[in-house]
Amino acid sequence: MRIVLLHMPWGAIDVPSLALGILHTAAARAGHEVEVRYANLDFVDWAAETAGFGVDDYEYFSEKSYFQGAGDWAFAGALYGDGDGDPAPGFPESADSERYFEYLATNGASEQEMALTRATRAIAPEFIARLVEELAADPPDLVGFTTTFQQNTASLAAARLLKQRCPQVRTVFGGANCDGPQGAALHRNFPFLDYVVRGEGEAAFPALLAGGDLAAVPGLCWRDESGKSTVNEMSTRPLPPAAILAPRYDGFYERLDTSVAAGWVDPKLVLEGSRGCWWGEKHHCTFCGLNGSSMEFRSKPPADFLAEVLTLAERHQLLDVYVVDNILDMGYFDTVLKSLAELPVDLRLHFEIKANLRRHQFQLLGDSGAAQVQPGIENLSTRVLKIMDKGVTGCQNVRALRDAQSAGVSVTWNYLYGFPGEQPDDYESVIRQLPVLHHLDPPTGAGRIAIERFSPYFDRPELGFAITRPAFQYRATYRLPESELAQLAYVFTAPPRGIGGELAERLGAAVDTWLARFPDSRLTYREAGGRIVLVNTRPGYDWRVVELTDPVEIAAFRLLGQPRSPATLAAKLPGGAAAVEPVLERFTALGLLFHDGDSYLQVAVESDNQVLMRMRHRHGPAAVRPRGPRTETETEEVLDAVPIG
Repeated sequence: MRIVLLHMPWGAIDVPSLALGILHTAAARAGHEVEVRYANLDFVDWAAETAGFGVDDYEYFSEKSYFQGAGDWAFAGALYGDGDGDPAPGFPESADSERYFEYLATNGASEQEMALTRATRAIAPEFIARLVEELAADPPDLVGFTTTFQQNTASLAAARLLKQRCPQVRTVFGGANCDGPQGAALHRNFPFLDYVVRGEGEAAFPALLAGGDLAAVPGLCWRDESGKSTVNEMSTRPLPPAAILAPRYDGFYERLDTSVAAGWVDPKLVLEGSRGCWWGEKHHCTFCGLNGSSMEFRSKPPADFLAEVLTLAERHQLLDVYVVDNILDMGYFDTVLKSLAELPVDLRLHFEIKANLRRHQFQLLGDSGAAQVQPGIENLSTRVLKIMDKGVTGCQNVRALRDAQSAGVSVTWNYLYGFPGEQPDDYESVIRQLPVLHHLDPPTGAGRIAIERFSPYFDRPELGFAITRPAFQYRATYRLPESELAQLAYVFTAPPRGIGGELAERLGAAVDTWLARFPDSRLTYREAGGRIVLVNTRPGYDWRVVELTDPVEIAAFRLLGQPRSPATLAAKLPGGAAAVEPVLERFTALGLLFHDGDSYLQVAVESDNQVLMRMRHRHGPAAVRPRGPRTETETEEVLDAVPIG
């Protein structure tokens, strides 16, 4: 059988599709002829030439507008036949686009972004028509689509037109947008889809290709002789680790090299070592729907995963590796990471981790090549983190930021709010302290949580959210009844909870300030000859170099490397309780401490770390440059002059 697997806009353009890479392996093992076509890159090249599309334009749809649905709305006209002279039968006229743009504006879209969305919708039908004509010129037996995030309508549009041009070609959907009820709704409402694979595809896809009893394929949606949608029950047993296949990425990097996108992005490998979430099995974070219907944690044997990483890195001559696991297997520290740290390779890895790792674990991540981690920090208030069921404290999250930077590992994270039961002081206290943290990796932004399918907030209204209906973008995009949208949607609308708009705006402004000041802010320390030397360039503090020489202060600084209460400090410090208050007052005045509830933590980064290599990101005068008599170079010279030992 000849198979074409399509990766449609708005799939990421710097990495191949992991899902299609795995299905390529599965189908090729079964003896089928497989081509993976990166139609997202086809779109980039076509739109860049015909409409002046640039990287920022593509990333608006692929990364920035998911919760507003701009990428799916942009291809909805192509799906429903608007402008191609071949409207999809049985669907009503277009929804009111002006209401959708009011929705975008309310959610922060700029005039430029809204104009881009309109312009992209206008050109999308032509791209779909060109793509389908190329496929129809030599039609394969089967075309498979992977759909995740904002790939739904582009994939549906191509599948609809392909089925009209070539009725004999079988069309198959799979991916995260097809999990559970979503996949059944897609199959039920779009009759040009022959099959929808729900859940893990390594077993279902080859079984579908083999023919036989379709009713025996777990999770499959298929049509009987009358065309009626039939939905098989999903498997209750996830794939064992040995059945999780390694991907094949033949052709992607060669295709990227010929694309205009080669000048926009650096190519990366994308791999997985595990599926599910070992923390979520015990404590499902209340807002998280990422694992869909399969939370059970499974990881590949360490030797197998290590071999997969090294083999693909050598085959494709790439060092940047994005590991998409929802959470890193803790067993990989003494196996995979230790081996990578000892090998003469210079990989640059990305992992998702839990934030309560200790300093030596961050060091091993750094030594193994982990250039970036995503610890799921999400908030710095212990009260809010308990509501989220994150299993960490605010001080532990700050410790993660500090220790990761000490190990030379960058951190990416978002600040989330809007949880039932949170209080204004959970944010007021953090906002007051953010200038203390300006030298640590800032969040990419602050945002109110969305209600996601498969999350506890979606499944359990008693936790605080009364789900009312799918988010507005689904009504603006799909011409379906509300009852069907409720099955198709992933994001839902509910009355906001937690802090109000004014405080949320202040939090957002404080995070923006953090982002602006981070490039010029440092707080580092070095132990030298029985003293501790601290160097500061944070704009909120006007000192540059401070030496701790008092034995009580030195002992307190060392103890505060971990979160401590005043009572714990009093039990361990020379001088007892009488020594604690003056030390905490002095350290607080210097901006050395973050406190949350009854816990305090020192926030200075070890000076022997890669961040000291960070270059200024400013050009010309900066409004937030550090105050004081020394320049940044002079400050570093002071630190370099401190004797060791």
